Amino acid sequence: STESQMKMFLTRMGQGAKFIITGDLSQIDLPRHQNSGLVQAANKLADIKGISTIVFTAKDGLRHHLVTQILGAYDAL
Repeated sequence: STESQMKMFLTRMGQGAKFIITGDLSQIDLPRHQNSGLVQAANKLADIKGISTIVFTAKDGLRHHLVTQILGAYDAL
């Protein structure tokens, strides 16, 4: 499962290590019956000191200026 894969990855952290995990929750393409390991990890680990989650919006996009406008149009729906 995606949850066990995420757990397996996260539990390999050694002393002094820093992990940065990125993902776009709007682009999860898993089958409907399969949960996202990214979503589950973010929820389960939210209250652990030393773990942070940053959520970007369309205003943070560094892509082509049209991408920012496209994301804004979809967010308005």
